[in-house]
Parts: sequence; C-alpha cells; structure tokens
Amino acid sequence: MKYFLATVLNKGKREQVPLYAENKKEAQTLAKTKTTGILIKVVEATEPLEAQLERFKTTFLKNIKRKKIKPDALIASIRQLAVMTNAGISIYDSLSEIANATEDAALKTVFSKLSDDINSGHSLSASMNNFRYELGNLTIAMVNLGEKTGNLDDALYSLADMLEEIRANFIKFKKAMAYPRNVMIAMAVAFTILISYVVPEFKSIFEELNAELPLPTQILLTLENLFNNYGPYVLGALVTFFMIFRYLINNYRHIRYQWHEVLLRTYLMKSIIKFSTLNRFTLVFSELIRAGIPIAEALDTAIDMIDNMPLKDKLFSVRATVEKGGTLNKGLKDTKLFENMIIQMVSAGEDSGTLDTMIKKVAEYYKMRFDAIIDGLSEAIEPIMLFFMTGMILLLALGIFLPMWDMGNAVQGR
Repeated sequence: MKYFLATVLNKGKREQVPLYAENKKEAQTLAKTKTTGILIKVVEATEPLEAQLERFKTTFLKNIKRKKIKPDALIASIRQLAVMTNAGISIYDSLSEIANATEDAALKTVFSKLSDDINSGHSLSASMNNFRYELGNLTIAMVNLGEKTGNLDDALYSLADMLEEIRANFIKFKKAMAYPRNVMIAMAVAFTILISYVVPEFKSIFEELNAELPLPTQILLTLENLFNNYGPYVLGALVTFFMIFRYLINNYRHIRYQWHEVLLRTYLMKSIIKFSTLNRFTLVFSELIRAGIPIAEALDTAIDMIDNMPLKDKLFSVRATVEKGGTLNKGLKDTKLFENMIIQMVSAGEDSGTLDTMIKKVAEYYKMRFDAIIDGLSEAIEPIMLFFMTGMILLLALGIFLPMWDMGNAVQGR
C-alpha cells in the first residue's frame, strides 16, 4: 500500500488527511468518501516514521490474530450455501443462517460480515474480496463466475467439489509425508540428546588434549555450546524470525514475489505448485468459456484465483496477447508453461469451436500429473531424508572419533 496526503478545504481551513491506497485513483476515491469538505488535491508522499511504526504494529498484531477458516467447515458451509441458494432462499438469509449455526469462530465472523455487506447492497464476490486470506482466491473466483453466469448455485456446487478435492490431496500429502517426517523428528531428537548429554562428556577430554581439533569436532562443540547455553534464545530467535518473515510476505509484494520465485526453483515444490495451479486455472477457465464469457474476461477471473505471483504474471501476458487480437494458443505458448501437446489441443479447440471441451481435457491432464506427484511423494523425498540422516551420523561419528584416533596415535608415539 502507498501513502498519500489528501488536502481538503473544510470550514475555511486547509487540512491534510493521510490515506493508504494502491494507486492515486483509489486514493482520490477514498478521499471523497472519508473526508468532509472540498477536496483540493491528492499527492503521494513519504510515510512518516511514526506512521510506519504504527502501521507495522497494527498489521503485525492483525496477522497474528487472523485465522483461516478450517477447510472442513468452509466446504460444509459452501455446500450448504449452494443448497439454500438452489432452493430459492436469499443470499442474505442463507449467510445469516450458516453464520448462526456454525461453531467455527472464523467462519461465523466472516459470514456475518458478508451478510451485513449483502444487506447494504454489495455483491457477494465484492464482499468476499475483503476476506481473501480467510476464504482463498479460488472461492472468490468461483463466486465471481456464478454471478457472471447467473448460476451461482452451480458455481458453488463446483466450488465445493474443488475444495473437497484439494482437501483430499492435502490429506494424501500429509500421509505421504508422515513416514519421512517421523523419521526426521526421531533423528533430530536423538541428535539433540547426543549434543546435550553425550558431547559434553567428551568435551572435557578434548580440552585436556590441548591440541587443534578437527572441523567436525569444532562444529559439534559449537552446537553443544549453543544448545546448552543459548537454547531458549535460539528458539526465541527462530520463532521471531518466522513471525517477521510471515509478516513481510503478507504485506510486501516484492518480498512475496521473490519468495514465490524461490519456491518455483525448489526441488519437488516447483512441480507441486505448477501442476496444481495450472489444473485449477484451466478448470475455472473452461467453466467460464462454457458459460459464454468472453475469453479476455474469462482469463481475468481465472487468473485472479492464482496464488503464486510469478505464474500469475506469466498468465496475465496471455490476456494481453488475446486483447491485441492474438490467438489463445499463441499466448499460452509464449508463457513457456505449457507443453507443445497442450498448445496443439488448445489450437484444435479454437479451430473447431470446442475450446471449453479442450481446456477441460487439459485440466484433467494437469490433475493426472499432480496426482502422480503426490502418489510418488514418499519415494521423491527419500533421497533428501537419507542425505540429512547421513550428514548427521557422519558429523557425530567424525566429530567424536577423529580426536579419539589422534589420542590413540599420540599414546603409541606415532
């Protein structure tokens, strides 16, 4: 968010009102609604240090308190909303009923506010934009689709199915990660115990040697010193680092962009993010095309639900190509995200007038690729797990036994 100063003439006096907005146009709109008097000008300014600190404090505390809606509760509420909408019950009454019936505190807060916004004349998708963190981009994109096509209940049913599929994949991911996670935790606990209780016993012996210790031993002694003397401080520093890192990612676009780029270069994560994103993008896009939405507008809605910013930027270039009169297959090809087979399928769909069917086939293909990665997750993680296990064992063995060998050689006069 950028910092602006609005100059207002109120009762014959000039006043400067600070505002936060994405751009000058938005700042001018905010100035007109939030101030009384005659608006003279709105200019971007340097945010004072006191304001920066206050904003940091407010946002930081808000991020700590903010909670996502539990996936199971969100899926149940979306399906319930679809049923009630299909039965002809108004959105306001449906949201109010779900908010009153749910036991999830975050869901109750969000749906209560949504019902108030609907009662004030706002659209459901516009109201949901204020709760993008709690509801997720996919939910907002599908509700937007339902409002554009006039089939909100169908869009909500499809959304519930998608969320259930994402939930099932997440559970599958957790199960696949259970064994390597448990092994790594056991190794970490064993390593910590050895560092905390076994290494100190050898420390006094090593000190009596009064000789230069090998690098593995020096690393072990440094870790022992950190664990036993600064353990709580190290833990506190790690927790603080995590909270600050999370704050920076949530509030600074360029940092979030760089983090997303790092994820797209990370082993295994890059494939999981890429194929899950393209699967959801093509699925939503095919539904929009099938409903008769123009391609450029359909791209806008489908791209809006993407979380990864580098992928989002690449897909925005497709919209630019289409707006300039280019074909969809050319725009997709220029992103270098899609295989040649996919480009040919889209091209065939454009030529034959069955673009929605072809895009849906593409979505099924990416779902298959994503499922294959999840199913083979345990095997893919095993090399990483073995690498860390081997490293820990080697560090302990070399750190303890190398000085002992030196002692043995010294005793034998070698």
